[in-house]
Amino acid sequence: METDKKCEDVSNVLGMVLAGSLTEGVRIKLASNVSTEQIKVGTFVSIRGELMRFFGVVTDVSLDSMDSSLTSIPPDVTNPFIHEVVSGTTVYGTLTVEPMLTLGDDKDPTSSLEGPLPAKTVPAHFAEVSIASETDIEFIFGKEDESHFYIGTPLDMETKLCLDVKELVKRSNGVFGKSGTGKTFLTRLLLIGILQNSAAVNLVFDMHSEYGWKGSSEDNKEVKGLKQLFSSKVAVFSLDEESSRRRGLTPDYVAKIGYGEIEPEDIQLLRETMGLSEVAAESSYNLRQRLGPQWLRDFLNLKSEQLLELAQEISVNERALSTLHNRLSRLKRFDFINESDKNDSVKQLLHYLERGMHVVLEFGRYGNSLAAYILVANILTRRIHDRYVYLKDRSSVDGIGEPRPVVITIEEAHKFLTPGIAGQTIFGSIAREMRKYNVTLLVVDQRPSGIDEEVMSQLGTKITCLLDSERDVNSVLSGVSGSRKLRSVLSRLESKQQALAFGDALPMPVVIRTREYGSSESYRELGWKDDRELAQQVKSDVEDLFGPDTS
Repeated sequence: METDKKCEDVSNVLGMVLAGSLTEGVRIKLASNVSTEQIKVGTFVSIRGELMRFFGVVTDVSLDSMDSSLTSIPPDVTNPFIHEVVSGTTVYGTLTVEPMLTLGDDKDPTSSLEGPLPAKTVPAHFAEVSIASETDIEFIFGKEDESHFYIGTPLDMETKLCLDVKELVKRSNGVFGKSGTGKTFLTRLLLIGILQNSAAVNLVFDMHSEYGWKGSSEDNKEVKGLKQLFSSKVAVFSLDEESSRRRGLTPDYVAKIGYGEIEPEDIQLLRETMGLSEVAAESSYNLRQRLGPQWLRDFLNLKSEQLLELAQEISVNERALSTLHNRLSRLKRFDFINESDKNDSVKQLLHYLERGMHVVLEFGRYGNSLAAYILVANILTRRIHDRYVYLKDRSSVDGIGEPRPVVITIEEAHKFLTPGIAGQTIFGSIAREMRKYNVTLLVVDQRPSGIDEEVMSQLGTKITCLLDSERDVNSVLSGVSGSRKLRSVLSRLESKQQALAFGDALPMPVVIRTREYGSSESYRELGWKDDRELAQQVKSDVEDLFGPDTS
């Protein structure tokens, strides 16, 4: 009870500015009635300067004293009177605050018209420091509307914190974090934000069947997927119809891939996964040139004695060619690959996307095969990119509207974007081109250090949960202003439902507590209606059209 009373007595005023700089942060002395235990790294604060208000974030909390001898000869604080005398005066708490933005002064309403601006100076000595208000948060990050989506709340606040979805889809983005930290939940929320605001259409390569019909939480509870929440706006394609039906879903389309759709570039991406040497992978180009469009089908149908003859004919090492044959023969296990040239999966996929339907491609049992995931994702993305390049070029010539932007979500992104091959893959091209052809990426990964540095630098917005590898932390924060301070914030995130978000879709870096996802209330907040509500909606629509039923 005493602790609760102490917390209730704390006002929003935290203390005052003592010293600091723009590069190192501002040092704040806490007021005597404020305990360091009540302030966390990542907390938002407002500093009232003489000419403007500053908005910043706490990057460090420390203890200080006026008399250094107290650390070696501490006073007898068991005496309540002595404890009260020294606390807040002789010994006190300090905060380090990074000034991020400047806001207009309340005394001058016109000063806020330009919105928050990047901080280029620091407040004066003894400026008053307070916990940021809900009004400040809304003014800086925006309110829920057609452009802003509620992603979570700041630490120790219940105010809705939004990101700018229209800015989000202009460039490729990333969601990072070690296993079990909530990357999938964050990704679902971002996909829903894009869907609700009609900023783009989503194509999700759903490796583990978590986004389509239903998924699971960290404690293995079922949660609704995009198809259940937005059935009229989401289509599910499946590589494994049996798996989809077993989970209660009838897919909108069963996808197939023909051997003729597999190119040497796809084999290059499979080098690491299939254990191919560089020579073996490179020989696929020779095969394509020699055997034509159906090179893979014809190659896999060759007998051992025919391989020797072919190796000599195309001037490729026999052993390397034999290894390639053995490794690629594993593709025959994938039932979604067939010899037909009449597969229209890509055509159907593009048809849905161009109509504004969001598509989730479920891999079913093939999600356990990294080779299947890499192969299909690469083939489809390459064809989609080619189509969008054509549509964008045609729009500039014919004067028709540009194609609807599409965001492609890939998990295990480092498999597509490693430093050695990122420059050669379609995913690397999309990341570097940004929104040139209205196609961007949402990369989801627990090993960002495995992604090419150039690609990481092109990501417009990054949302990262806890990372336990120094290399991964360095990769995420590379090239970011104030990365040293952000590193301190990132290292102190909790293992679940907390993330550091920064980039184009946010005016400043922020630590968020991810909004709830999985309860009936959270679904309703996202626009879902249960059966009773749907029935009532149907009845209301019928009455609007034909009048009330008087029978």
